[in-house]
Amino acid sequence: MRKSLPFALMVALLLPGFATPAAAADSDKPAASAQAAGKDGFQLPPFPADAHVTQTATVDGRTLKYTVTVGSLPVRDEKGRTTGEVVFTAYTMAGNDRPVTFALNGGPGASSVYLNLGAIGPKKVDFGVEGDSPSERPTLHDNPGTWLGFTDLVFIDPIGTGYSRALVDDKEATKQFYSTDVDIKYLSRIMYDWLVKNGRMDARKYYVGESYGGFRGPRITEYMQTQLGVAMSGVTLISPYLDPGAWSDDTVSPLPWMTTLPSIAAAHLEREGKLSAETMAPVIAYTRGEYATTLMKGRSDPAATEAMIRKVTDLTGLDPLFVRRSGGRLETQAYLREVYRAEGKLGSRYDSNVTAWDPFPYAPRQQTGDPILNGIIAPTTTAMVHFVTQTVGWKVDGRYNALSYEVNRLWHEDDDAQEGSVKELRQAVANDPGLRVLIAHGWDDLSCPFMVSVLAVDQMPAMGDASRVQVKEYPGGHMFYARPDSQAALTADVKQLYGAK
Repeated sequence: MRKSLPFALMVALLLPGFATPAAAADSDKPAASAQAAGKDGFQLPPFPADAHVTQTATVDGRTLKYTVTVGSLPVRDEKGRTTGEVVFTAYTMAGNDRPVTFALNGGPGASSVYLNLGAIGPKKVDFGVEGDSPSERPTLHDNPGTWLGFTDLVFIDPIGTGYSRALVDDKEATKQFYSTDVDIKYLSRIMYDWLVKNGRMDARKYYVGESYGGFRGPRITEYMQTQLGVAMSGVTLISPYLDPGAWSDDTVSPLPWMTTLPSIAAAHLEREGKLSAETMAPVIAYTRGEYATTLMKGRSDPAATEAMIRKVTDLTGLDPLFVRRSGGRLETQAYLREVYRAEGKLGSRYDSNVTAWDPFPYAPRQQTGDPILNGIIAPTTTAMVHFVTQTVGWKVDGRYNALSYEVNRLWHEDDDAQEGSVKELRQAVANDPGLRVLIAHGWDDLSCPFMVSVLAVDQMPAMGDASRVQVKEYPGGHMFYARPDSQAALTADVKQLYGAK
């Protein structure tokens, strides 16, 4: 059903010219005097010194005054040579006991702009809903769901995303950066180095990751606990790509079909105005009960199969003939074309109720990209370039990669990649009785369906207080926080995780 890793697809736009720096961009280190060696042997201009600007945001009647810092940290190999440079964007406020939260998006190949300007940073714009146009001028406003009121935020762009760059060729970059295990190690070290550089090693530390950033989360947490001596107090995984194995063996195992049916049913309930935790409860119960056992029976019980096809038709609102010819097993891309076929549109795998016109409606298979994915590249790139180079004043000379297909193409999965991160999640929770984990999903997400996390967490031993690891669902899709009510609910749940008021 799914052969490649999904991109993290949260979008945010920043209105050009919105912020006039309250303090001129300054530096806390001298600019590099030598040029950096490029990955193909050419010379790259050195990154500028870290730049800062003071801004404010008003949230729930409270004015937050904070400092934005854009800068870079080196990645060095075992011989001490700088092989890459990681760019970060940090939002910090005055206070002696403020936690620090590190944020990563996914892909592999996504920068942190989506969590930064779209989800939890102090500024955001409305996005990710039906009818958005990438050519419309964005309107910036203070983010009512920002986490900055109770934690400092450090957004990290992995090598090859944002302005972060490898200083070695593609072959060496794949070896050092673009594979499952080394990705965890160098990003963990970047977090460690940021803490040391900023004198924050004794702060309470948290992690938030979205999509493949959710895959990274448990692995980074366990690696930092056991290898770097840094313990996270809490982890939030937003729409995580937690267990790739859940989509394997779809010819025999019922699991791949169990993971997507509830999200398809949720989308149907939403179109009817009936989506809620109460209406979803029987859907989940049916999926993990009668639906699973019927799929396992196969052709040995024709009566059960007939009943299952009728039930799936009822849950999804799809054409009964389509459901019958699918055997009650709803493949994601086939569903996304079928559900809006009569309108000549396609649904998005990141939120199946967000659509776009299908430019090739008579082709046997989808010939165009995802409706959400196609619309986010231009506005996010323009927004972040303006924010970094003009608002903050980090005068970098280089291309900004909001979403890098090149990194995704070069990516190498190590042998244990298909095992996901559930093993490391269990180990991290066992290692630290104080660690708390929130796994947050949108009901309608078919890229990283919520049912995968529900099934994975239900198989975990309690290890004391079972509520230390929770799965929560919210109306919406992969970017469920683009909806004000869902964002407010997520923020309330995260505050509980942090013990914030």
